[in-house]
Amino acid sequence: MTLAIGDAAPDFTLPTDGGGSVTLSALIGSPVILYFYPKDDTPGCTTEACGFRDALPDFTGTGAVVIGISKDTVKAHDKFKAKHGLTFPLAADTDGTVVEQYDAWVEKSLYGKKYMGIDRCTFLIDRTGIIRGIWHKVKVAGHVDAVLKAALAL
Repeated sequence: MTLAIGDAAPDFTLPTDGGGSVTLSALIGSPVILYFYPKDDTPGCTTEACGFRDALPDFTGTGAVVIGISKDTVKAHDKFKAKHGLTFPLAADTDGTVVEQYDAWVEKSLYGKKYMGIDRCTFLIDRTGIIRGIWHKVKVAGHVDAVLKAALAL
């Protein structure tokens, strides 16, 4: 099943950096920005994470919660957050269950070689748990601004 705008966001509970956890349904009442990214501390993922970090005061003004999700471990997330001063939760989906629920586990190609990996994608979820925005195959430049604009329109 492919998720679409207007669908209920699949609920999940995942461990986060710092030994915590996040449950999507516990955030009902606040908009949520879920962004899926391939790997901690790689160039594109670092740029994207720092973009969300820098724009966090603007997102907080909308009442939105930003959550980054990858298949990295909690330990890797802790290092990534500390190194770049990230101030929002990073969830560890090490078995890929949530990545698959959100259609973020896709076939990719690099130098003609096919492999499975995380599609850099973002979901904007409204206060009631309904998906209001979806961005697949995200290009990092300008992406955070596009998500912020959509969050402001909620």
